[in-house]
Amino acid sequence: MAQYVIVYLGGDQPSTPEEGKKHMSKYMDWLSSLGDSAISPANPLKNTHTVNSDGTVSSGGTSSMSGYTIIEAESMEAALLIAKACPFLDIGGSLEVSELIQMPGQKQT
Repeated sequence: MAQYVIVYLGGDQPSTPEEGKKHMSKYMDWLSSLGDSAISPANPLKNTHTVNSDGTVSSGGTSSMSGYTIIEAESMEAALLIAKACPFLDIGGSLEVSELIQMPGQKQT
């Protein structure tokens, strides 16, 4: 079965702690619903730095990527259906879904 990465982009911060807890509960329910197809769920990112082509380092990133989840699915269409059900979309975020390609000589995850 193919693996797909779902990248989280943007999204609004909850306006209250209660709203945050409600959203997190919906998100955790969604992750739980994925069962064994969630290979590497909920990988948030923070403290991003960019290494530039000239070797300099700057604080921050060039994209609004805030995390990712890796899933297994039968097809891109199935992966997109999974992504469409993600509550991250409810907070104004968007998702990019890409198939992971197994590189020669790399061990299977």
